[in-house]
Amino acid sequence: MKFRSKRYNESRKKLLKLKEYELKEAISVLKTFNNPKFDETIDIVMKLGVDPKHSDQLVRGAFSLPKGIGKEVRVVVFASGEKVELAQKAGAVEAGGDDLIKKIEGGWLNFDVAISTPDMMRKVGKLGKILGPQGKMPSPKSGTVTDDIHNVVKEFKEGKIEYRVDSGGNVHAPVGKLSFPNEDLVENVRSFIKHIINNRPPAAKGNFVQKIFISSSMSPSVRVALAT
Repeated sequence: MKFRSKRYNESRKKLLKLKEYELKEAISVLKTFNNPKFDETIDIVMKLGVDPKHSDQLVRGAFSLPKGIGKEVRVVVFASGEKVELAQKAGAVEAGGDDLIKKIEGGWLNFDVAISTPDMMRKVGKLGKILGPQGKMPSPKSGTVTDDIHNVVKEFKEGKIEYRVDSGGNVHAPVGKLSFPNEDLVENVRSFIKHIINNRPPAAKGNFVQKIFISSSMSPSVRVALAT
């Protein structure tokens, strides 16, 4: 049995067994937990009725949270020429071509999002085994392969998030910080749920959104009612 801290177990006692909470109530309950002395990230997990083994049922993309993510997002850009300077002006922590690729091959992964111009993907492809498992590989589906470097870097720094369904059919994403006003968290969560529903793969059959949970970094999860 997995060990749980005293704080976690005390928080779990506040949950009503098997209850699905309306979103506003779920967030209020989350804020009553015995939280540690740092501003925890709020995460959402959506269990979807898809089979990720089939490429036509993959759920993947990027979404700009209306109230932001509440943390500094570190962006790197694979580019050449004038686009390197554009990336730096937009706030990228690193931008370049072969030099940046070598740095990552050497083990440097101190960033959250990687963006690439299309012409660089031939070289960036060899980083797949490093960036793929980290969820940081640039992809056209997530909007991270683009020539519009300046605007895309700004979007991710201002709260755009990437998501991808895992092998169990779950989509995980951060939706803000515990310190956010309740109404901001409600808006972020509702907007993300709506976005996922609107991007349902045509091949997905039956009940698409099956379960929804929210949690903070070190708290139990709170089940959210689907009609939220």
